[in-house]
Parts: sequence; C-alpha cells; structure tokens
Amino acid sequence: MKESKLFTPYKLGNLTLRNRTIRSAAFESMCADNAPTQQLKDYHVSVARGGIGMTTVAYASVTRNGLSFTRQLWLRPEIVPQLRELTDAIHAEGAAASIQIGHCGNMTHISTAGQIPISASTGFNLYSPTIHRAMKPSEIEQMARDYGKAVHTAADAGFDAVEVHAGHGYLISQFLSPYTNRRRDQYGGSLSNRMRFMRMCMEEVLEAARRRGLAVLVKTNMRDGFKGGIEIDEALEIARELERLSPDALVLSGGFVSKAPMYVMRGAMPVRAMTHYMTCWWLKYGVRMAGRLMIPAIPFRECYFLEDALKFREALKMPLVYVGGLVSREGIDRVLESGFELVQMARCLVNEPDFVNRLAREGADCRSRCDHKNYCIARMYSIDMKCHKHCDDLPKSIVRELERL
Repeated sequence: MKESKLFTPYKLGNLTLRNRTIRSAAFESMCADNAPTQQLKDYHVSVARGGIGMTTVAYASVTRNGLSFTRQLWLRPEIVPQLRELTDAIHAEGAAASIQIGHCGNMTHISTAGQIPISASTGFNLYSPTIHRAMKPSEIEQMARDYGKAVHTAADAGFDAVEVHAGHGYLISQFLSPYTNRRRDQYGGSLSNRMRFMRMCMEEVLEAARRRGLAVLVKTNMRDGFKGGIEIDEALEIARELERLSPDALVLSGGFVSKAPMYVMRGAMPVRAMTHYMTCWWLKYGVRMAGRLMIPAIPFRECYFLEDALKFREALKMPLVYVGGLVSREGIDRVLESGFELVQMARCLVNEPDFVNRLAREGADCRSRCDHKNYCIARMYSIDMKCHKHCDDLPKSIVRELERL
C-alpha cells in the first residue's frame, strides 16, 4: 500500500508545515469590538494542540466598512498586541498561524459597516436586507491598497500566512461574478475586466507578503452554485490568472453566500436554530416562514467538491488545497493521492479540535464524529460557532429539530 502523505511536512512558500492539514477559515464569531478575545485564542490553540499543520483565523476585514458581523475581526494596527498573543500561543503548540483577509462588499448592513454597503454594482441584498452602491474607481484603487496594508498588519501580528478570500460572493467575488457585476467601465463586462480588481488586490498582497516573508493562499470559487453565476469554464480562467500572479497555493471552493449558501457547506440547514438567536423580530419570523425556500438544503456527501477540483488539478501546475466534505482518513488520503498538496477542514474541528491527532492514532478507520446537521453554522451568525454536541442548554424546539435532521 502506498504510504500516506498526510503526516509528511510540506513547504508552502518559505513556510514549512508539520503535516498536510489546515484548519479552514470558517467564521468563528468570537470577537468583541471587532478584536480578538480569549475565546478566539483558546479555540485556535485547541486546534493547534490537536495536531493541525496550520490554523486559519477567519474572515478578517481589511477595512471598517467590510465587516459583515459585530463579532467579526477587523484587521488593524490597534489590535496587533492581542493578535500577537494568539499567534505566539499557536506557535507554542507546533502549528503555523494564518489569517484570512477580505471584505464582505454588499453582505452587511449600514448599522454594521458604518455606511451604505459597497459592491461592484448598485443593488439590493435581500439577505441583509439592504441597498448597496457601486464603488467609485478611486475607492477600488484604495481598497486594493488596503489589502496590502492588511498583510503588513498580519506580519506585525506574527502570522505566517495570509489567505485572500476571493470566493463565496464577498467583495472580490462580487467583481468576478456576472451576477453581481453589471459595471460598464474597465471593471465590468468581459471576464478580463471583471478580474481587474482581483489582480489589483493580489499585486498589493503579493508585494507586501514578499517583503515580509509571508506565504499567500487564495480561496477561489470553482462554481458560484447557481444559474447566472460563474461556472467551471470561467473559474478555470480565473484560476489560471491567479497561477500567473504566483501565490503559494489556491484553495478550491464554491458557493455564494447571498444566493447559494448551502452550496458551500452542504447538508441540512436548521432554520429554527438559526432564527432562535436572532434579535430582529421581523427577520426572525420572516426567515422562520421562508427560510427553507431562501436557503434550500443540498445533501452532504464526502469529498463533495472533488469531482470539480480534479479539473483544476489537471489544468494547473501550482499547489492546490482541497476543501469540502473531508470527514475520514480514507477520504483525506484519497484527495492527497489525487495530486492535491494540502487539505482544509472546519466543521470536524468545531466538533473535535483534536481530530488530526486522532487521524494519526487510528489510521485508516478514523472518521469524524461531526453529523453535518449544521447547528454550528446556524448559531455562528448570532452567537459563536459551536457544535450542538457541546451545548447542554439547547431549547427543546432546537433539540427536536436536530433529531429530525
């Protein structure tokens, strides 16, 4: 039998990981005043202690107006000391530390962003719900520079890598997708024009990262997950352009949070759990009544992105990171044997932060205890990301819903 790559070191740019695993950038909702908390530190340290090669602090906004949530991280110089405590603690456990940087674009509200939300084009986002306006060319240029500044801040805070979020329907993705980009200037129309903002951001990021010695990953969509969005053919062209720009790895994902959110995660969506924690009464009851139409479930299966990801593996020479439905040692080994350099996981590490250590102990028969009922996802938008199996005080209505799912 061929020896597994899983627990062999891997050199990602100038960074050497102790194994091939990365905690993917699933939003933790563990910040106060958009700054790290002890809870955020404790969680990532537990994952580092649990054997991960690198853990990724999620969804840090590069600017104040890029925040989707009040409990989200805003990457700025004022919080460097707290972030340094976090990265030092991760390093003490033998893992590397990465931070995902991005901007939510239209996926926010004026009360959170502090202004009318911005995007590639003017429109209305039902999921916030809010109107949003098109960015001016001068704002686009400044935003690209803000991505570069965020890399310098990450380096000051002791991070080893940054992951640029260019997927899932956030700002860079909103410029890439024809669904959200209806501009008629040099940033809209053809795919080359729609990629212009991404190129500008990546040039700033890569220049800063090379000066500071950080590895750079990019999360990109293979499909947006709905008719009228990006499909495989355009996604491959985007990936080839990213390969030309030369980050250290691409993370292959899919889905669009404002149109096809469950395409990203798969499995059930516990609507009652999601609405239970909402404070806005009309949104609570609106989602409770129409949530299953707004957020239709997509069945979970192991390695659900692998079929599409193999097309990217065939087309590209650069290192690729697989994410999506990894729940067993067998599935992880199958992905690595298919030519992917690294793997990312999230929900299994919410359920079990030391899952990687158990993969090492139990070998081929090891399987995650996560049941993909997605309570952690439903809860994270209002409180924090936590597995229902770790909650002792769930309301009976949520318990009944999870039993049905």
